[in-house]
Amino acid sequence: MTDPIQAATAGPPSELDKLRRRVEALSRKRDEAEARLRALLSDLLPLDDLLADTRRRAGALHEARSARETASAAIALGEQIEAAHRMLRDEFARHDVRPMDVVGRAADTAEMRVVGKEPHPTRPDGTVLRERLTGFRLGSDILRHAQVIVAMPGPEPAPVAPTGDASGPGTGQAGGRRAQPRRTTRSQRRLPLKPSARRGRRSRRS
Repeated sequence: MTDPIQAATAGPPSELDKLRRRVEALSRKRDEAEARLRALLSDLLPLDDLLADTRRRAGALHEARSARETASAAIALGEQIEAAHRMLRDEFARHDVRPMDVVGRAADTAEMRVVGKEPHPTRPDGTVLRERLTGFRLGSDILRHAQVIVAMPGPEPAPVAPTGDASGPGTGQAGGRRAQPRRTTRSQRRLPLKPSARRGRRSRRS
């Protein structure tokens, strides 16, 4: 219990006492922030291990000698990438960082940046069709704005037909026919003369 005489004679804290308390409070906050940062970095170390193993599996994909080995390496690589992404999202969630998931919603300039528009026959004007860059929230604050493609009135664009290579079908002409090389006539061809023909020419000239 505080002695009332002591409290009366103590008076208000001096400026030095106020400064000392402020420094102590800032020091505690700094230590807490460093502890959180260290914990976050430690939690991300397994992700680094997983990405290193994913890189090794990508090398195995290039070294595959058969279609079966290539398919097996590609499946394993896809599983590794999915696991790394899931691990990172779980770590985000632990620190209250979550994706916005804005597809299908009306574009909100407070959360999103519209970077493109595409015609769509049924979606309302300004509806988010897809994310070009995922937006994230940190708690209730915006950590990063989403970059989105939104709908506009009009028919849906027709899919672009894939173009084949030079040896594949459908190259050069519509309807799947391959363009044939233009043939030269006999008069346009310049073939080297046979030795007997060259001797006959020289004999006629002489």
